[in-house]
Amino acid sequence: MTSKLTEVSTSPQAALPKAKVANELASKVFIIGLPRTGTTSVSVALLEQGLTVAHQAFTKQAFMLADAVSDAPCFSDYQQLDRLFPNAKFVYLDRPLDKWLPSMQMLLGRMLVHLDKDKGRFHPVMKRSFNHCFDIWQVEDVFDDSHLTACYLRHQQQVLDYFAGRDDFIALDISVTGSFAALLQFIGLPKPNTTDFPQLSFPQLNMGRNVASWDEYKHPNKISANASGPDKRKFFDYRL
Repeated sequence: MTSKLTEVSTSPQAALPKAKVANELASKVFIIGLPRTGTTSVSVALLEQGLTVAHQAFTKQAFMLADAVSDAPCFSDYQQLDRLFPNAKFVYLDRPLDKWLPSMQMLLGRMLVHLDKDKGRFHPVMKRSFNHCFDIWQVEDVFDDSHLTACYLRHQQQVLDYFAGRDDFIALDISVTGSFAALLQFIGLPKPNTTDFPQLSFPQLNMGRNVASWDEYKHPNKISANASGPDKRKFFDYRL
């Protein structure tokens, strides 16, 4: 039997499932693992639990609307978000380096031209976030194994040092049995009915060379990264 969490819908908007009643979380959830550590899988899993989720957020309004935010700029801006949202919970995603490295190199191979400081088409916040963690504008070979390994370990150590001894932080490897249940417990969500979710595990999305699963996944609780609000599409005014 296939878990609901592994089903990716590409049907027209009219065929979307009805929006679930969003959980009234006491705090926002920020997924601060680096790209290719499972941010899409976690985001989809939280959507299916009734949360509103932004996979990347480049406006104030996107942060305001979402119960959970993952990927850029969370992985680079967690300290600033911690100050802006003092009741937030933070989820770091770990992945074995031998699996993360080739996946990250593949992603950068597709994205690097769009992350160019001056001519890249990606959002300035996203470009800044990637440069902060991967030094893409400073190094000659961003694909180098030793460089990316150093970036990963540096980010990991900085995160663990910053959140040391705090109960609003959890580190997970989503491939480990029990990690989904641990996340739900950490957030304060009930464990799903095992009849509906027999595997009780994260969906396996964005695997291999697929980098567009979030865009392909249709759900009414998705929050646009560029959502407009009272401040239109303005971002926060902090600096790293």
